Amino acid sequence: MKHGRFALLGVLLGFALGANAGELKVGDKAPDFNLESTHGGTYQLGDKPVVLAWFPKAYTQGCTVECQSLVEKGHLIEAFDVDYFMVSCDPIEDNKGFAAKHHAEFPMLSDPTKEVAKAYGVLNEGWGVPNRHNFYIGADGIILAIDRKVNVATAAEDIAARLAELQIPKVAKEAAETASDT
Repeated sequence: MKHGRFALLGVLLGFALGANAGELKVGDKAPDFNLESTHGGTYQLGDKPVVLAWFPKAYTQGCTVECQSLVEKGHLIEAFDVDYFMVSCDPIEDNKGFAAKHHAEFPMLSDPTKEVAKAYGVLNEGWGVPNRHNFYIGADGIILAIDRKVNVATAAEDIAARLAELQIPKVAKEAAETASDT
């Protein structure tokens, strides 16, 4: 009986020390939020699919490469009827400067309280910054996919490929041509 108690204790400790029981997964309802945007105002989940590309910190090497990928190849993502954002826990002023420096036309969102990062399970407690994860959220607010390993150099291509895999509708050709004319 003594060994049985130790085995049970080991199992319980394994659960306690293992993966976060509250970790979000595909099929879960995405936590809603209201975050300040580099385009002014705030953003929350709406009525169309969303990609949240969490990044650790503005002006750092990997985040700069990721941002440049989204700037240079963002048209691949824009072919889909989706809103996409880079999201960090940096103050909005830092994200505005970072976006301006790299000519990012897509909005970046700021979560300086880190509450949304915690809700999404991306906050690296040791460093106090979000881990680099991409969340794909359907128009109904359900998580469709999560990329926990992101290649910063091919971020835009990888997001577009995932959107195609998820069968997110493409933007109507007429609307896309009108948007490119403005």
